[in-house]
Amino acid sequence: MERRVIDSRSKFTERLVERRALLIKGATLTGGAAVCVLLAGPTAKSEVIAKDDPRLHTEWIQYPGATGPMRAYLARPKTQEKRPAVIVIHENRGLVPHIQDVTRRVAVEGFLAVAPDGLSPLGGTPEDADKTRSLFSKLDYPATVQNFAAAVQYLKTHPLSTGKVGCTGFCWGGAMTNQVAVNAPDLVAAVPYYGSQPVVEEVPKIKAALLLHYAGQDERINKGIPAFEEALKKANVEYKIYVYEGAQHAFNNDTNESRYHKEAAQLAWQRTIAFLKQKLQT
Repeated sequence: MERRVIDSRSKFTERLVERRALLIKGATLTGGAAVCVLLAGPTAKSEVIAKDDPRLHTEWIQYPGATGPMRAYLARPKTQEKRPAVIVIHENRGLVPHIQDVTRRVAVEGFLAVAPDGLSPLGGTPEDADKTRSLFSKLDYPATVQNFAAAVQYLKTHPLSTGKVGCTGFCWGGAMTNQVAVNAPDLVAAVPYYGSQPVVEEVPKIKAALLLHYAGQDERINKGIPAFEEALKKANVEYKIYVYEGAQHAFNNDTNESRYHKEAAQLAWQRTIAFLKQKLQT
């Protein structure tokens, strides 16, 4: 078990980017889920890993969820050898191209990566962002948790999986990653980014090792850290916490210019991949 680590190797300078006028409010979900608030930034930048990257095979799949078929985006190296699997969980904007790109970023590191569309029970993520926000408010939260937890079993038995499964997610998806850790005892590793914490009574259910990323300027989410950490210690859950000073909530989203923090995002990603490789490839 690790004590909480406040990242002090570099004091990140706050990005002074003029905020756009449009405020995108996240959906408030029942069952203790966080409200995820993102400022509207540019909707597209060049992809880090192209859709047609020759190293990867990508496809749209379905797997059985608690409410029925779950649509998901799959990316993996082209070779047919078995690999550990990683679930990638989107923000409250749905399974947008940015998250598909993040899924490919995971895949090029040698993983079988799958990004479920949490809005599958409601027809999937629409192109219209306004419609997306309204759909999130209609989700049945406990059923949604079980839909994502079902991805663990799907990947555990996938013919190209080694059976070891990890999970990472961002904002709404960070909170959902914590819930998957609570509800899927076969999960090996979880890396939530700035996600709201599960209730302390459920922390002893967690069997996965945790790597927790938080933004220094994220008071609403960070106020839940002390109780979460105390519960993790009492339950003897393996964990490590990093707080990235100078970074804001959603600092990893490089399509959101008002929130993206390059230094924090790159360091957190390096740590994420190293952690997933350590826990899933050994």
